Amino acid sequence: MLALAGASSQAQTSQGVSKNEIVLGSIQDLSGPIAGFGKQVRQGMLLRVDELNEQGGINGRKIRLLIEDSAYDPKKAVLAAQKLVNQDKIFAMVAHIGTPTNNAAMPVQFEKNVINFFPVTAAREMTEPVHKLKFAGGSSYYDQMRVALPRLIKDKGAKKICTIYQDDEFGLEVFRGAEAGLKAVGMDFTEKTTYKRGATDFSSQVARMKAANCDLVVLGTIIRETIGTIAEGRKTGFNPAYLGSSATYTDLIHKLGKKAMDGLYATHTVQHPYMDEVSPKIAFWAKKYQTKFGDDPTVFSVYGYSAIDTFIQAAQKAGPNLSTDSFIKAMESLTFPPDMFGSAELTFGPAKRAGSNMTRMSQLQDERWKPVTEYVKPQ
Repeated sequence: MLALAGASSQAQTSQGVSKNEIVLGSIQDLSGPIAGFGKQVRQGMLLRVDELNEQGGINGRKIRLLIEDSAYDPKKAVLAAQKLVNQDKIFAMVAHIGTPTNNAAMPVQFEKNVINFFPVTAAREMTEPVHKLKFAGGSSYYDQMRVALPRLIKDKGAKKICTIYQDDEFGLEVFRGAEAGLKAVGMDFTEKTTYKRGATDFSSQVARMKAANCDLVVLGTIIRETIGTIAEGRKTGFNPAYLGSSATYTDLIHKLGKKAMDGLYATHTVQHPYMDEVSPKIAFWAKKYQTKFGDDPTVFSVYGYSAIDTFIQAAQKAGPNLSTDSFIKAMESLTFPPDMFGSAELTFGPAKRAGSNMTRMSQLQDERWKPVTEYVKPQ
């Protein structure tokens, strides 16, 4: 009987949870093409972890956050996931960045019952097919594009729609959402071009879109590809309207691309915290961030901070007997109201793994993102 009781107790225990600690893992790009994002996500996460631990933790347990570098390479992401899951015994993977890297790592996690929590990608694979170990926060790239593109076509009176997108799972998600948006208004792409992850020259793609007389271009791009494409267009006299996803909605676009990036539209689910526009509450948060890391927070800092904050709320709700099952039950029972950063309300359920499908659109004006729509839900 004692042996059976011991076995039962062991079966209910989840790895990464001890009397005094919860071990979380995260995989970031700290040395590859989106390292600018990875650094910001990492810092946002660390700030929230430090705040929590200084306050005593969750039901007496402090968080230990372990971060590995994937360099935005799926093969490296698998190795990082194997280390975090099998050696470090993490309880959950939090805010892992990138679509191809998440897709590569999730099977490693799920084999050991490790949750994939609020990945920093809006690909539908983060929630579909539905899996008990998947939780994602905002609207998918697919929904973002199918909502925003028809509206921008109408606003601009655009007739010839083209696209340039990254030739992987991320770019395809943006492309498919845009394709669905076009279908809804009885249109199709005039020209479609792609590039390989890590590319730096976009002259041939821009030349093709210019030759097709495109007046609106959908960007399945991230940082340098966005800047490179628009800069090449400006250089050659090609000036259509440009629309990117939330992967394009970053201060790095206007910091690196400067005035030439003005006019770019992008979808997003959380607003960038410009220090001279924020509320007193965000200003206080930003000051802590600046003091700790020596630079200003960004929207990707918010992604990291909010992912840990949401995890904390659910882990507290799960109670002192934290396990994977009790955490999942807590996530499915909570309503997460809009936070100070302007996110939409989040809710989850057994068949609902995306917290929200609401999206809005901003435009770069005078090297600053300005909202041009309110939150919109797909029809």
